[in-house]
Amino acid sequence: MNGTMLQGFSWYLDADGTHWRRIAEDAQLFADNGITAVWLPPAYKGSAGGVDVGYGVYDTYDLGEFDQKGSVRTKYGTKEEYQAAINALHDAGVQALGDIVLDHRLGADATEEVTAQEMDSRNRENPIAAPRQIQAWTRFTFPGRHGKYSDFQWDWNDFHAVDWDEATKRSGIYLFSGKHWSEQVDHRDNGNYDYLMGADVDEMYEPVYNELLKWGRWYLTACDLDGFRLDACKHMDRQFYLDWLPTLRYEFGRELFTVGEYWSPDVGELESYLGQEKIMSLFDVPLHYHLFAASSSFGDFDLRTLFEGTLVSADSWHAVTFVENHDTQPGQALQSFVQSWFKPAAYALILLRQDGYPCVFYGDLFGMPNDGNIPAVRELPLLMELRQRFAYGQQYDYLDDPDTIGWTREGDADHGMAGLAVILTDRNGGRKHMYIGPNHTGEHWCSVIGPEDFPIVGDDGCIDCTCAPGSMSVYLPERAAEVLANDTIRYSRDAPRDLTKELPTPEEALHLAEKFEEKAEDDGTEA
Repeated sequence: MNGTMLQGFSWYLDADGTHWRRIAEDAQLFADNGITAVWLPPAYKGSAGGVDVGYGVYDTYDLGEFDQKGSVRTKYGTKEEYQAAINALHDAGVQALGDIVLDHRLGADATEEVTAQEMDSRNRENPIAAPRQIQAWTRFTFPGRHGKYSDFQWDWNDFHAVDWDEATKRSGIYLFSGKHWSEQVDHRDNGNYDYLMGADVDEMYEPVYNELLKWGRWYLTACDLDGFRLDACKHMDRQFYLDWLPTLRYEFGRELFTVGEYWSPDVGELESYLGQEKIMSLFDVPLHYHLFAASSSFGDFDLRTLFEGTLVSADSWHAVTFVENHDTQPGQALQSFVQSWFKPAAYALILLRQDGYPCVFYGDLFGMPNDGNIPAVRELPLLMELRQRFAYGQQYDYLDDPDTIGWTREGDADHGMAGLAVILTDRNGGRKHMYIGPNHTGEHWCSVIGPEDFPIVGDDGCIDCTCAPGSMSVYLPERAAEVLANDTIRYSRDAPRDLTKELPTPEEALHLAEKFEEKAEDDGTEA
């Protein structure tokens, strides 16, 4: 079965504490739609308490259990609801991936007098002032937890630097005396990009490393996670995860699939971070930027180059492909939102091809009512089902034209009626003559997305496919399309139709979209 990951949240979800319950309720729906793993948002208490998205980490042992930062629950709910959501995913046969944010801490409980030196924010290797005493927010005592699960309390020794001097009420990057930036971090930006925000964790300082390893053991035991999404890898000492992750895998005797966020458009940097060890996968950031550029270029992007310089081309086994995530959506620091007209094609490019592990964005699946009421990608549930049921077998690429490209999947013996053809354009409508394989010779095919079309596979094993301007088409064997249409009846109020006479519109063919729309109505959001 083809694997598909879901990023199970977007940034601006309502902070009403109901998301863990929503995930539990939707677990079987996810599984039915071909999702094999859900990346859950950071589950621990942030400095903003019940409204924190989870990346402003305060206490990683507080999963919505203790009255800290003005709330017992997190933005997403309580510890018990989090565990129930994971159990529901497991009951549906779906993996649960925890978001791990270990680079920094915010919301300290007290300040300390520390000797520090202010560094140039544009080149953190260069000091811009003499060392002096500052008042740093670095004491984390977790008074609401009272030492439960761990009695470790953090002080300035456990960090590299902070960005605020409470004594002078002045921001800056203050490197503590006796500390130095990690070398195995990104050097492309700011000289050394160890420092990101808040109190920067010195993860290779032995007491800190031991505490984070202890926490990892506790987290896996308490929540029965299947793997991780690692935040801000470019800002952390690479050696940390080279030690931490294999240790947990060995001790728990589990694969613990892990994908890291190393945010760089340079595939060389991603390959360098993976190194020879390749202990994790990485998000294919270069591909995301290519999809964004194609959607924003008014037809001037050369589609032949979509996969050039991408991780999925360089190392498909360790590439997690994505169209959007919580950082790229409108209003975020890395905003690079793929325009809506190109979104279906972008998702086809990650879901219907043989390489990479695709990750679908929650906001594209359900819509983002709090982000300017951005609607869901209507074709997405159908594309996910096409991946689950038909996107198998040998792939033949036709990435040979700057404006119109396509590919086919031949199908295989393990998946009945498998095989498909895709054609897309960013400019004028186009046509492709593409090889689909001798096993399909003489078959009638039809488009399930795109203009109505019913080509026949020729004696040469090729099919002629067309698409409308600035759009895409997806074709299936007629018998597969008929099965798809019959399945639609289970979820749709529409009467049965004969695909040989009339092709369903994309909206009518989205047999799981009906469920998603019903779910969205129940939640009071827009699908």
